[in-house]
Order: sequence, then C-alpha cells, then structure tokens
Amino acid sequence: MSGSEGAARTGEAPEAGASPVRLPVGPRAARFLVLLGVFICAACGLVYELALVALGSYLLGDSVTQASIVLSVMVFAMGVGSLASKRLTDRPAFWFIVIEGALSLVGGLSVLLLYGAYAYLSMYQPALVLCAFAVGALIGAEIPLLMKLIQRIRRQDAADAVADLFAADYVGGLVGGLAFPFLLLPLLGLVEGALAVGALNALVGMWVVLWIFRATLRPRARIGAALGMAVVLAVLAAAFVYSGRFEVTARQALYRDPIVHAERSAYQEVVLTRTTDGRDTRLFLNGDLQFSSLDEYRYHESLVHPAMAGPRGEVLMLGGGDGLAAREVLEYPDVEHVTLVDLDPAVTRLARTDPVLSDLNEDALDDPRMEVVNTDAFKWLREQRSRFDAVVVDMPDADDVATAKLYSVEFYGLVRGALRDGGLMSVQAGSPYFAADAYWSVAESLEDSGWSAVPYNVDVPSFGNWGFYLARPTEGGPGEGAPELTLPEDAPELRFLDDRVLEAAKVFPKDRERTTGDGGEAGPGEERDVRASTLLDPAVLRYQQEQEAWEGY
Repeated sequence: MSGSEGAARTGEAPEAGASPVRLPVGPRAARFLVLLGVFICAACGLVYELALVALGSYLLGDSVTQASIVLSVMVFAMGVGSLASKRLTDRPAFWFIVIEGALSLVGGLSVLLLYGAYAYLSMYQPALVLCAFAVGALIGAEIPLLMKLIQRIRRQDAADAVADLFAADYVGGLVGGLAFPFLLLPLLGLVEGALAVGALNALVGMWVVLWIFRATLRPRARIGAALGMAVVLAVLAAAFVYSGRFEVTARQALYRDPIVHAERSAYQEVVLTRTTDGRDTRLFLNGDLQFSSLDEYRYHESLVHPAMAGPRGEVLMLGGGDGLAAREVLEYPDVEHVTLVDLDPAVTRLARTDPVLSDLNEDALDDPRMEVVNTDAFKWLREQRSRFDAVVVDMPDADDVATAKLYSVEFYGLVRGALRDGGLMSVQAGSPYFAADAYWSVAESLEDSGWSAVPYNVDVPSFGNWGFYLARPTEGGPGEGAPELTLPEDAPELRFLDDRVLEAAKVFPKDRERTTGDGGEAGPGEERDVRASTLLDPAVLRYQQEQEAWEGY
C-alpha cells in the first residue's frame, strides 16, 4: 500500500493569487524531479509497511494477523493524514519537509523501537498499532502536499496532476515492494534496512524542498529546515552504528541463558543458548524452543523408535535439521540411507559446526548414510518420485501459515505417496495438554488423507506434556489397520523409552482425550468438535491460537 489514498481531494487548481516560484531548473525538469520524489517516497512508505509486517511475523509467528493489523491501521491512518494535510497546503514546502523529517524518524526507527517494546516492555501489539498509525498518517499527508507543490511549478489540470502523481506513486510502491525482500533484507537486514530507507526519505525531503522549492521558504525557515533534517540524519546514522549492539542486548533480554549463537537466516531467527556451566544447550527458532539438551532424548526417542519397528532400509526425515532425530535413526545398522529435508541451511550448518550441538547429535549429519536437502518439504514431496520404508515428521509447531501447511490433509497425502507398502510414519503433533484441539485436529487430518494412526503422549520437562502419532496407510477404512505401538525387537539401549512407557503413553487424561469425559471442553463422552486442517482452511493454526491453556505457563 502506498500513499495515494485521499490524494484526489487535493485536486483543486492552485489559488488564483499564487506568486510565481523561482526554480533552479526549468519547469519541465522541476516537475520530473518532484515526480521522482513521489516515486521514492512511495517506495520508502511501502518498505516501512513491509518491515512492520515482517517484524511481527518474526516475533509472533502469525503473519496473516500481523499483516492484517498493519495494513488496516495504516490505510485508516493514511486517510486521516490526507484529511489533516488540508490545513497545511497554504505552506506546502515547509510542511512537506516537516512531515518527511518525522516520517524518516518514525519509519526508520520503527523496527528498533518495536523490538525494544517486545523485549523490554512486553507491549508489542499496542506499540505496533501506534507505530503503524503514525507512519500511515505521515504517508497520507505526503501526496496532497506534493501535488500542491507540483501545481506551483506550472498551472496544470487537476485530473492530469492526479494521474501523474498516482503513476509515480504506484510505480514507486512496486519498486519498494520488490526491493524489500530481494535487496534490503539480504544486504542490510531488517533493522539496518529500515534505517537506511529512513535516511533516503530525509534526503528526498531536502532535495525537493531545500533545493527545488528553496525560494518558497524564508531564510530563517530554510536554515531551520536544513538543521532539522541534519539532526534527523544524525539520529538515523547513530542508530545505524549502534543498532547491532542494541539488537544483541535486546535479544538477550528475551532468553534466560546466555546466547552463544544468533543469526537471522533467510527464513527465521536462529538462537542457541547455553548455561554458564554448560549443562543445558537450547535451540530457539523465531523464539520457539526446539529442544533442551537436558531432556531432548525423551522427545526424540519417543518420536523416532516406534517408526523403526517396521521396514527401515530407506528413511525419510522431514524437518529435524538439528540432527537429533537423525541420531536416533542411525542407531540401527541396517538403515542404509536417510534423506533429511529441512528448509533452513542455517540450522543444518549450525548442527554440523557448533561443537556442543554436533557432539549432542553425534555428528549425525556427517554420517555417510545421510543426505541433507535444504528446501521446502511440501514442495519437495510434490516434485520427488522416490519411495521410502519409513518416514519421521519432525516439523515446528503449526503457529503460523507457513508451518500450518505441514499439518494439512494435502501434506499427509503427499507423505503417503512417498511411503512403501508396510512402512510406518511418526509425527510430532504438539501438546495434547496445552493445545488439545490442535493435537486432535492432526488426527482428523491423518484420517482424511488415508492414514490409520495411534496417538500417544509423553512428558518432556522442557516442553511439558507432548504428543505424537504413529501411522500407516489405511487398510479397509478409517480406524482400521492402526499400527501397533511398540519398540523394534532390536532397539538400542534407550535412556527413556521402553514398552511399558509406550503402553502408558496411549492413555490420555479425561480432560484431554479425543472423546472427552467430565471436565473436558465437550460434554461427557462427546467427540471434540475439531476439523481436519487443509491448505485453504488451516484449522490447526486456528486451534493452536485459540487454546487458552497456554496462558499462565
């Protein structure tokens, strides 16, 4: 969205008594340079918008909600800013440079300020709304003032002026929208990219007003505007220099233990923490805990070994880039080949290079039987034609749109097509306690895609109660042919899992089982009212977000 809304309201011809403007260049060149300023301002405005959406997605995971909040608030604020600018059109040059200075500061510093609000104040959403409104109002005030300025260059029909400004504005929005993911993020990152765009915004204000329209300002106003914009640029430059230090400090405030590795990959924020005594190493992706070295074996033994009770010569692992589930698979000497498909090369690289993590996963990713493929698992399943004896699905929780598709009917249907006859699939499915409806929605999705599944749950202290499914393709209809939940006869010596634990793992308390008893969310003996999750209806994401049991933990 760019700053065009409301511009038509300013289409009146210039006032009859307006004094001619002395220009440093000819009217045609001046008009071109002002339209170029419109183009750059529109590009900057869209970058601010996308930066706010991206930050919310990084921090909170729900890209649809964050985009909806930012877009709706900014569009509303643009209308407010456009109306408010009618009071400023008597001195368009002066007010334009004031607005550009304010927009440069607010937009350029927005990511830093919001990250600070998230890390230190736990007030991210109110701060986001306030910031989006401020940026939107300032963007909305830009174009009416620019239109007034371009009409002061020469008398022009209002409709023609609006058409020219809209064209420059929309093309600028296109360039800004493409530059954000393909240029700014890869080269500068989110924080520094926003600051650089803020500085560009300030320079445009200086170029349009302090050069092209400098004759419209009194000497004192000209000096004050120049000093003000110099201060804006100095603040942005200082923020650029110290942004790295601020980000490190703010990030550390989010984690209990010292951060030993942090990077923003092309897909997510990857953080590794370690206690000062070295006993506990934890991996976080976008702030969500992936494992604690104190108890990860409980999780990975429960996920992997039941699926190894069937054929296992060729194993497919979807997710699990930390190599810990792969470690369990490779315990079986008759496993001939493991294909691990994980989206983010930053995670698999860290699993190989961090000495503590590589020791924890026993250098699983460098085993000659391992093949690591860094790509989107959904896309990979659609394109590949290989078949496997066993599949282990170790995906992040479905807390945003990107991960929700990995818990869909369509995804499990693709996995089914990759499994050989007689093979088993194990799936991590979240917490039956904290997100019971989301957990049982996975069962619905498995059944709808042609699987018979056995649900089971164990306690992992760093996560709480955690749930899985062991599934195989349906034989004879839904609910028939469910696999036996057991360990392979030749299972290695395990620290946590045995057949007694697996037998107990099939038992769910009355308030969290699929058919609820007294105290459940449904009535006694009633089936939970949950649906399967699909690409077009990601129900698992909605259930994950609606669960109130997360509160207070």
